[in-house]
Amino acid sequence: AGIQNILLAIAGISVPVLLLAKPYFLSKEAASHAHSAHDDDDDDEEHGFGEIIIHQAIETIEFVLGMVSNTASYLRLWALSLAHSELATVFWEKAMLSTLNLNWFATFIGYGIFAGTTFGVLLMMDVLECFLHALRLHWVEFQNKFFHADGIRFAPYSFKQILSDASAAH
Repeated sequence: AGIQNILLAIAGISVPVLLLAKPYFLSKEAASHAHSAHDDDDDDEEHGFGEIIIHQAIETIEFVLGMVSNTASYLRLWALSLAHSELATVFWEKAMLSTLNLNWFATFIGYGIFAGTTFGVLLMMDVLECFLHALRLHWVEFQNKFFHADGIRFAPYSFKQILSDASAAH
């Protein structure tokens, strides 16, 4: 629990740092450029600093929400994994262990029930878990790291297009 508390404290301390560090350093940089360029446009500088603060507040909120969302997403996968483990234990105890002390035919039937439920339920849960993890990686991780709604139309990578552009250039 000690490491968890330290990591939680670091995450909590990082929020004000995220919120205030970039505007501070950008204002220092703007002030050094203003002194070197001798600009008299002070209103534009203040407006720019206010925009930086607002933009950084929005980015900080998006970062914190993304962090909570990623944690919740992994917790869903963890819960599915835990349910898988508990169901495997229940199926083993109820279908196999309860029939081992009986005769061979009951054990054979118990194994059939165990194999059928394991294949039908647990294997499907594994497939669902893999599907959800792949979906999570594509949508949550990809969208958070690479996608920015900048208004630029998506152009998929195409070898044919690259080759045709290269041959047209020659």
